[in-house]
Amino acid sequence: MCASLLAWRSLLHSLVHTSAWRVPSPASRPLPIKGSSASSARIHRASPQGNKHRPPLHSPSTCSPRQSRQGRVGRRRRRSIDHRPRDQQQAGLDDTTPAAGMVVNNKVDSLSYDVEAPPQGGAAAAAAAPPPAPPARHHAPAPPAVREGAAVLELHKVSLPERRSTARALRQRLAEVFFPDDPLHQFKNQSSARRLVLALQYFFPIFQWGSAYSPRLLRSDLVAGLTIASLAIPQGISYAKLANLPPIIGLYSSFVPPLIYSLLGSSRDLAVGPVSIASLVMGSMLREAVSPDEEPILYLQVAFTSTFFAGVFQASLGFLRLGFIVDFLSKATLTGFMGGAAIIVSLQQLKGLLGIVHFTSHMGFVDVMRSVFKRHDEWEWQTITMGTAFLAILLFTRQISARNPKLFWISAGAPLTSVIISTILSFIWKSHSISVIGILPRGVNPPSANMLTFSGSYVALTIKTGIMTGILSLTEGIAVGRTFASINNYQVDGNKEMMAIGIMNMAGSCASCYVTTGSFSRSAVNYSAGCKTAVSNIVMAAAVLVTLLFLMPLFHYTPNVILSAIIITAVVGLIDVRGAAKLWKVDKLDFLACMAAFLGVLLVSVQMGLAVAVGISLFKILLQVTRPNMVVKGLVPGTQSYRSVAQYREAVRVPAFLIVGVESAIYFANSMYLVERVMRFLRDEEERALKANQASIRCVVLDMSAVAAIDTSGLDALSELKKVLEKRNIELVLANPVGSVAERMFNSAVGELFGSERLFFSVAEAVAAGACKAQP
Repeated sequence: MCASLLAWRSLLHSLVHTSAWRVPSPASRPLPIKGSSASSARIHRASPQGNKHRPPLHSPSTCSPRQSRQGRVGRRRRRSIDHRPRDQQQAGLDDTTPAAGMVVNNKVDSLSYDVEAPPQGGAAAAAAAPPPAPPARHHAPAPPAVREGAAVLELHKVSLPERRSTARALRQRLAEVFFPDDPLHQFKNQSSARRLVLALQYFFPIFQWGSAYSPRLLRSDLVAGLTIASLAIPQGISYAKLANLPPIIGLYSSFVPPLIYSLLGSSRDLAVGPVSIASLVMGSMLREAVSPDEEPILYLQVAFTSTFFAGVFQASLGFLRLGFIVDFLSKATLTGFMGGAAIIVSLQQLKGLLGIVHFTSHMGFVDVMRSVFKRHDEWEWQTITMGTAFLAILLFTRQISARNPKLFWISAGAPLTSVIISTILSFIWKSHSISVIGILPRGVNPPSANMLTFSGSYVALTIKTGIMTGILSLTEGIAVGRTFASINNYQVDGNKEMMAIGIMNMAGSCASCYVTTGSFSRSAVNYSAGCKTAVSNIVMAAAVLVTLLFLMPLFHYTPNVILSAIIITAVVGLIDVRGAAKLWKVDKLDFLACMAAFLGVLLVSVQMGLAVAVGISLFKILLQVTRPNMVVKGLVPGTQSYRSVAQYREAVRVPAFLIVGVESAIYFANSMYLVERVMRFLRDEEERALKANQASIRCVVLDMSAVAAIDTSGLDALSELKKVLEKRNIELVLANPVGSVAERMFNSAVGELFGSERLFFSVAEAVAAGACKAQP
């Protein structure tokens, strides 16, 4: 028995060490994954674009000694035997790379290559065959040469999607555009009574969570509502002055809109009220045509009318399911716009901090600074001292809460505390020249529907102002709502939010309110205070109501300088330096868009900055549409995958093939660019092949897997490209066209032009089929 075991061991040892049945060398085999089975596969990681100095991912130098030992142990356990011919082993080809003498047998989703049996005669026959010259370092081996009677090539046909009628296709397309969230899904298979209940809950979310409301939730919302009220009251007064409106309008706008939003809004954390940027834009745009000092009644009329048009615009976007229009303002341009607007707002507050009476009405940086130094004779040291001291205190409390979120109540209560203390000091120093708010009327919001004007010379101004402020307030409100919804793991319907904010502003314009939305600073305090539902907005409105009814005389001696300090503290958080630095690191084009919007606001005007922000966002979209990304692809060794040769160092070009990946839809705007870019790729690849003394390009493969759509201009471009290449004896084939693209191709003459023999299931099949056709 021992002798037989020794004989079997000797036979196995001789088979393993023969030249035709050699175990692959450690350098040529991938390291097994720790904990995997014997059939461990090589893992390829995504490579950053253009990282030419990074070592190859499969280089032994990138493995630690421990990993190397694990790899050797895995290889000893696996004892895999190399069934490749000797010439293929000497050429250093991968096990899964097609080579001469292989039988191509296409499986379900990729090409697999089944190796033939070793040549008769074992090592002697293999050694007698002259070894071929090894291929170039960065080029794939020649595609498989198919011999008659030995090769079997099975290709998949490109399948068409289910045929749909024109009406059905249009209906499905419109549903995807306007109803991506399928809002009617919950009404299916429900009784009439249940549908009525669901409809009420859909349009009035308070009926959805109101039935489960409990005293425990009320306790949390009560604390949160009182906390944000302490911040909303001083901010409302301050932001009203920023919009050149009477301070009482800010309190009115902090009372009615939160009540309406609590009924219609779907966000639990959004704290509604006036915001700085919309107030600044409204004040700057209206002041150009109407003076708030000389014509205060007319200024109120155009302000309320602008608020009404802002609400109409917002509600119309939500009702027509056009919320995606707001997404045209990219985050990069908003970062620049908000930063520039925050600096302009802060510079405008120098009037209050320095005690200047005659100040410029322009918003530009140069005009403001000129006015500051030109009116240096109006500076008041008492005002400067008080303003500087309270500004330092407010900024200090802001830093404390930022470093320790549990102390959020310090920064939340600091503005109201500053108002109380400064009012007491101003009352004591009333003989000194410190500007104060003055008398504020007591009582709830008076109706203002009779002040809305829809005729005259100011209608165009109010519509333009309404659209501008509507876009800004809507963008801020939805962004804040979605941010906190993602934190608390619930959904916010953007279109419903647009309708809620729009109805809130339309109703507010009839109740002496101006544009309001969800404030980021107040919403952050609301979340930190532990709000559970929108009842916190009702509590805040109740606190404002108490203030309007009983506490208004106490604000008589509130100094204007403290309002300027509160505004500066609120807007300083809009200057996102880290965000701008991240844009520079990630995307230089986004950084340029950010800086263009920033400088537009800072050096020209807020309106110009907003126009620049919108224009740059649209330009970037057009640039991406008209100049889609296209890459040259190569085969990743050890796989059936073709990837960008610029991104993956190990990806190698297939000789005589140009594989181009199109990573965008093909429309009329980029169809000609597609033709030009492919021809440029072809020229570069032929020059490279000529220098390397390789075969010229005889087949162009367009990888269409990332082409989501195509129009008639794109189809014409493919036809033209095919004709141009045919004149140069180059074949054009398409790989993996998606359903809508394949459907349109077969519905046009392009499908007949290419035919099924030029449409392939994958790039691997296209390359294999092209190689088979090239065999003599």
